[in-house]
Amino acid sequence: MSTLDILLADDHELVRKGIRFLLEAEPDFHVAAEAATGLETFKMAQEVKPDVVVLDLNMPDIGGLDLIT
Repeated sequence: MSTLDILLADDHELVRKGIRFLLEAEPDFHVAAEAATGLETFKMAQEVKPDVVVLDLNMPDIGGLDLIT
């Protein structure tokens, strides 16, 4: 199985660090990028092209639900 590249998107740094810690404990997961706002998430998703996005629904600028539609 190949490594999954993950984009972590949450406006709380402590939450991102905790989720990163848990995900990177798995050998097949790689956190390729992080974002703190909806706009950053949108830009990072286009730049990094992750396999998975772990997304907070309540983000500054653009909400998580708006990002996925």
